[in-house]
Order: sequence, then structure tokens, then C-alpha cells
Amino acid sequence: MYNPRVSHYRALRRSLAKRFSGRGVVHLRGGRPVPRNFDVEYAFRQNSDFLYLTGVEEPGCHLVLDGAREILFVPRVDAHHRVWEGHVPSPAQAKRLFGVDRVMYVDELKKALRGRRVVPPAALRDALDEMRAVKTEGELGLMRRANAVSAAAHAEAMRAAKPGMREYELQAVFDAACLKAGLKHLAYPSIVAAGANGAVLHYRKNDALLKSGDLLLIDAGAELGGYAADITRTFPIDGKFTRRQRDVYAVVLAAQKECIARARPGLISADLHVHSMRVIAEGLKSLGLLRGSTDGLVEGGAVRLFYPHGLTHMLGLDVHDVVGGKRRVLPNPTKVPVRFVARLEPGFVVTMEPGVYFIEALLKDPVLRRKHRGSVNFAKADSFLDFGGIRIEDDIVIRDGPAENLTRVPKEIEDVEAACAG
Repeated sequence: MYNPRVSHYRALRRSLAKRFSGRGVVHLRGGRPVPRNFDVEYAFRQNSDFLYLTGVEEPGCHLVLDGAREILFVPRVDAHHRVWEGHVPSPAQAKRLFGVDRVMYVDELKKALRGRRVVPPAALRDALDEMRAVKTEGELGLMRRANAVSAAAHAEAMRAAKPGMREYELQAVFDAACLKAGLKHLAYPSIVAAGANGAVLHYRKNDALLKSGDLLLIDAGAELGGYAADITRTFPIDGKFTRRQRDVYAVVLAAQKECIARARPGLISADLHVHSMRVIAEGLKSLGLLRGSTDGLVEGGAVRLFYPHGLTHMLGLDVHDVVGGKRRVLPNPTKVPVRFVARLEPGFVVTMEPGVYFIEALLKDPVLRRKHRGSVNFAKADSFLDFGGIRIEDDIVIRDGPAENLTRVPKEIEDVEAACAG
């Protein structure tokens, strides 16, 4: 058995150990199975930090970094376990497979740590966040593959969608395409939202009927080696956008393309989000849904009735990945609430996902209607309540020059219609 990425994981472990040289031993616990009900467990997915440092996908393990020495602790299993679960690598096999100095059993961990000073969890958390934020070329290779498979699955769903189908049938098309390509795990539960369901940001039911004339929003991505793809496309179920759908789609696409073009090292993510809000505010003004100065619409919050979420988040081993440690924490430099605030650096992978939605809970809220009555054409907005929403999401690598777009799924209007036609 040989793990071709063993040198990659070893380099990461050594980098982490150097940060705490002379300060104590690093102890990291892997994930454990979670019971679903009696005698059944949820599908196991390894703790992201543990996966980052080891590539070990088996549950119940521990890692100890004691200076230059690396010890992997694995569960002690018996013949009964092998009958039900199959082969488990022996300590000698695990040592070769994962490239550590020594493999011991978990029941020996307490003795091995006795009397040793262990690095505090908060310090370990900060170091791992800082390391994980900047992706290596090896990590980016996994993310490119996850994106390529997910992109092909999105394109397959576009071709398959027809009026009369159920949302879960398209979910099955996407999930099956990823599984056929060898990616057994999705990065997050797929969102397949037809018509007005597209205005539910984290829609999960996936059981409604696809109707002629409606849009379908699919937010779905697979993972490879734990590394996620996060892609959203919105397309017409009939295969052709209506004029109203085209107009709104063009606003969202313009915002995304401008923000991708602006993404450079040194730019603060919050400023990029504000730019996306400005582009969307201008677009909605041109459609007669908003009125007033763009600055006022952004800073006063009127545009957030149609665009209530952030533009971007970090992506990696977690679909909403770590931001990057204490030294990267920045105050929000803008006048609008933004959750993700970081100065972009080469090697960051971020999503770009602007959207426009017609959400009844916002547009019918009496407090918000009073507050924004001078800025929002509520009569016209109400006529869009059956519209749903449009989100377009790509995964972007920050480079010293132009950003690299990992996502290759049709998104220009003509290309989307061609993809739907097959």
C-alpha cells in the first residue's frame, strides 16, 4: 500500500510542529462515528483538521507531534470487527501508508501523553486556521478535480430537467454523476429549488414539481479527499429564459463577473461584497424595482431585501472554510454588515455567489416596507413573488495576477440555454 500524497501531509505536519517547537506536544483527535439510530451510524466523514494533516479517513484515530517525531494512534480492532467491517491496516501498514514515524494503539495514548505539556486547543486552532487558509498546489489539484466532476454533474442536470419532474429527480441526476466519477461524498446537502423555492436560501425539501415557465436553482458540489466544490447555477426549466428572467439573470451575472475580475491580493473581501451590492442595486434600479442613489440603497439596506447574503466565503476542506487565524482578522471597513472580512491573499480559494431573490418574508414585512417605502417599488416587487431567485456561484483561486476560476459550468444566457438543449 502506498499513499502518493504522503510527502504532502508530512510537510504540513512538520510545518505545524515547527510552530510549537519547545512549547509542547501537539495532540489532535480525529473524528468518531455518530449514531443515527440503533446499530446504524451516519456516513463517516473525517474531522477536517485531521484529514488536512494526515489523509487518514478511518474514524477513532489520534495524532501526536512531539518535536520531529510523529505518532499516529489507531483503534485496536479484533477479529469480530474485521468480520463486519473488513480489513483494517495493521500498525506496520498504517506507518507506511500515512508516512508517520510510529503507529500505536489508542489505548496507549494516555500513557504516551502522561507528564507532557500539550499545546492549548486555542493556540492549535489558530495555527491550523492560518495554515489551512492558503492552499498548496496539491490541495488545488484536488479542488480542480472536485470542480470538474461537479461541473459535469451540473451540466447533466441542465440537460435532464423537464417540466413534470420532481426536484429530487434532478438531485438524483447530480448525485449519481458525482458517484459515477468516483466522488463518494458531497460537500453539503444539494439544494434543488424550483420556482418560488429558489427564494429559500438553504432550501432542503427537494420534492416539489418542476413547472413550465419556472426557473430551477441548483446549489450542489462534491468533494475529493475532503476538498469541496461549491457551485450554483440557475436555469429555465423549459430551456429558454423569459424576458423577465433574462433581465434579472443579467443583473446577477454582471455582478459576479465584475467581482471575479476585481479579485486580487490585498483587496478586502468586504469591499468586494459592497461592490456586488452596488452592481445589483444599479441593475434593480434599471428594472424599476429600486429607486434613489446607489449609495443610499446600499448603506440604507434596501438592496438587502433582494440580496440578503454575502458575496463570498472561504472554501477548502470545509465548504465554509476557515478564515485564516487571528492575524488575518480585520474590522469591517464598510457601512454595511458583512460576515466575512479578510484581505485576499494568493492561494485563498473563495466563492463568488451574488444573487437576487424575491422573498416574501422580507418583501411583505411591514417594518421593512415602512422603512424602505421610498426606495423600493413594492407594487412591482410583489408581482415577482412567484419568481423565486437567481444565484450564480463559482469557485475562485486568488492569484498574483488575475484570479483562476475553477468552475467550468455554462453561465452566459445563450450558453445556459444551449446546455439545457443538450
